[in-house]
Amino acid sequence: MTDLESSSARLLVVGFHGKSVNPDLRALLDRGVGGVILFSRNVGSAEDVAALCADIKRTAARPLLIAVDQEGGQVARLRQGFTPIPSARVIGASDDPSVAHDVGALIGRELRAVGVDMDFAPVLDVDTNASNPVIGARAFSRDAARVSALGVAFAAGLASAGVAACGKHFPGHGDTLQDSHHTLPRLPHALSRLEALELLPFRAAIAAGIPALMTAHVIFEALDAERPATMSRRVLRELLRGTMGYQGLVVSDDIEMRAIADHFGVEELVTHGLEAGVDQFLCCHTAELAHRAIDSIARGARGGTISETSLVEANRRVTEFTTRYARTPLVRPELAALRSPAHLELSARLQARAEETAADPTRG
Repeated sequence: MTDLESSSARLLVVGFHGKSVNPDLRALLDRGVGGVILFSRNVGSAEDVAALCADIKRTAARPLLIAVDQEGGQVARLRQGFTPIPSARVIGASDDPSVAHDVGALIGRELRAVGVDMDFAPVLDVDTNASNPVIGARAFSRDAARVSALGVAFAAGLASAGVAACGKHFPGHGDTLQDSHHTLPRLPHALSRLEALELLPFRAAIAAGIPALMTAHVIFEALDAERPATMSRRVLRELLRGTMGYQGLVVSDDIEMRAIADHFGVEELVTHGLEAGVDQFLCCHTAELAHRAIDSIARGARGGTISETSLVEANRRVTEFTTRYARTPLVRPELAALRSPAHLELSARLQARAEETAADPTRG
């Protein structure tokens, strides 16, 4: 394996099928991918999750990030043996940053106990569109200031447990009418509207030092009428890195989502994405596509369509992030941290809040 191949592979976080390290995942680990994302299809009991995380890390035999979407509510990949957490909307109804911090800390402690290093949360989108098919209750609130305060507190809670937060979906997926899993949304809002609403939670998270942000597969016409944020230099390098001063890790949403896959080939995606400012790409389902993405990055770097500067900068950020957050395989999982009395008490309080919110869905 060449240095270029390993530096290209490091820019992928991959998903896999099954509940153990299968040949597809082993081959990607051998190539040097930077991380693995777990889904419900990969997990059973908490003991199984811990064993799987340790096995993945031992197989990689190097620092490696294991990540998961553990937001609470409908987006919680780890359930069996873990404390149930309601949606961000329920947390938002409290309008209490200390509650959001406690929830983040709870989730962080339970993730750390089984060997997970990174949570693709909090959602920093503002729930401004009741017809949005993909955000909805995943957002803390319709109010940008409340989303800002609670998102920052949630991320700080994760950090207190040693787990990396990743805010999403920059620069804001809350007002779309389409689900980017299935189609490519467009937002026509003026830049003044984005500045006054969608960008506020991301500015707050950046000011608070959030270590990672995830891009939205959405076209923001005021910024770039041709390319979705994941592939837009104007959105990522000029706005996020330049105007907003963000220096942390930028991760793409899943490159297999149809918002991207139906419109752009993988080579075009990774080329424009890296040049735009993406550091790591999520490839959540298909090993063959992950291999093609790695090959495309290496080929683009050799051919000059991907600049050396872009490749080096992305590798530096990934390496620094991995060094900070990736832990060695757990010798003995800390399963006593799961469903502890304090965790269950907080969960019960939130469940009571959830019942109130269900009775009055306009709250929050």
